[in-house]
Amino acid sequence: MDSSATEWLDDTNPATGEVIARVPLSPKEDIDAAVRASLEAWEEWRETPPISRARVFFALRDLMEQHFEELARIVTQDHGKIIDEARGEVRRAIENVEVAAGIPSLMMGYTLEDGAAAGIDEEVLYQPLGVFAGISPFNFPAMVQSWFWPYAVATGNCWIAKPSEQDPIVQSYIFDLIDKAGFPPGVVNMVQGAKEAVEAICDHADIRGVSFVGSTQIAKLVYSRAAAHGKRVQCGGGAKNLLVVMPDAKLDKIVPNMISSVYGTAGERCLAGSVIVGIDEAREPVSRKFTEHASKLKIGYGLDETTQMGPVISRKHQERVLGHIDKGEDEGATVSLDGRGCKVAGYPGYFVGPTVLDDVTPEMAVANEEIFGPVASVLEMDGLDDAIEWINRSPYGNAASIYTSSGKAARDFRYRAKAGSIGINIGVAAAMAYFPFGGMKNSFFGDLHPQGRDAIRFFTESKVVITRWV
Repeated sequence: MDSSATEWLDDTNPATGEVIARVPLSPKEDIDAAVRASLEAWEEWRETPPISRARVFFALRDLMEQHFEELARIVTQDHGKIIDEARGEVRRAIENVEVAAGIPSLMMGYTLEDGAAAGIDEEVLYQPLGVFAGISPFNFPAMVQSWFWPYAVATGNCWIAKPSEQDPIVQSYIFDLIDKAGFPPGVVNMVQGAKEAVEAICDHADIRGVSFVGSTQIAKLVYSRAAAHGKRVQCGGGAKNLLVVMPDAKLDKIVPNMISSVYGTAGERCLAGSVIVGIDEAREPVSRKFTEHASKLKIGYGLDETTQMGPVISRKHQERVLGHIDKGEDEGATVSLDGRGCKVAGYPGYFVGPTVLDDVTPEMAVANEEIFGPVASVLEMDGLDDAIEWINRSPYGNAASIYTSSGKAARDFRYRAKAGSIGINIGVAAAMAYFPFGGMKNSFFGDLHPQGRDAIRFFTESKVVITRWV
């Protein structure tokens, strides 16, 4: 059905600045209509056998594979990331659909004969709850919705997707494929919009749960508002991820991995490395080699296969990132690689070049605040204990990585560091679809994470049945 919106937002290509779509800012009435459609579809879908639900997911997987390149190109044009990164994002979306297709096994409960007493059996069943909704961010427009909806729908619920208003085109394309795959009308729905749509989702009495990813500030608001209305809620927030480099790390092997962590998707991801901590004598060589590699990155339009980093999402976000660089310099950091004033011939979009802030100290804002752009802060610490202590003091807890050749140091790090995703010689500790996407402290609000077994539990209610036949 058509949106009842009276206000529309221009959606631009971040590399060119050109308007490529207009997005309706859906009011509460659009959310109400989507919920009604879901409620009408739910009972029949809930009674559909899991194996039959799984087959529709297999059909969707095949369609997404057939349209793989189109999906990736749409992501690049609407978000700005380079084409290889867009392909990787679409691959992750498909993987979540594949995992959800295993729902006949994933949704199994458990039983125990004579579990209560002789002749009395006890079992646990996992059952769907009804209508769920997901609110996703701009930085992974194809992938993040797939952390949620395949698991919600495979378990027998209905779904309402609210993609970011900044780059919703790829979700519209995916929804065309969802329709072609054979999902019944009303089972999977999409609304557009911004603040009013989010508030309506949080408040609606017939939405049983909400999944969200975005900034910590908004995650807190969504979590508290939706929970106040009795909903299940899982909210991913912001991050400030450390890359800890030990003196025994093999720099020639790890620096390219660190470059990908910091500058992949122009730094616009919650798992991006943001602070490089050189332990003792590691700081000078890692800073020098990292800056040298970063200075050689080719910046440009993401559809050019030779481009290594694209623009940020919008003019407003570009100004925000540039403001952080200015702030770091004002605080006393050395701008050893300056991405301000980055220009790309023929593309007047929202570019920020790779930036390295050296001589950073732990009390500086650039060492503690989420920048969400292609900016690395480099500093030195005296030992691994100091780095772990800083990670654990941080209000964020999304990810942390260590680069080392020492098994002892690696085990100590993964054992003690308070972050939901730990990388050992890995700069982007992104869980596969069959593992939960972790987060701690102000990086996650809720009890059960997206993806994997956590997702199955989040989208189902456990029911205990105790049986005695007389």
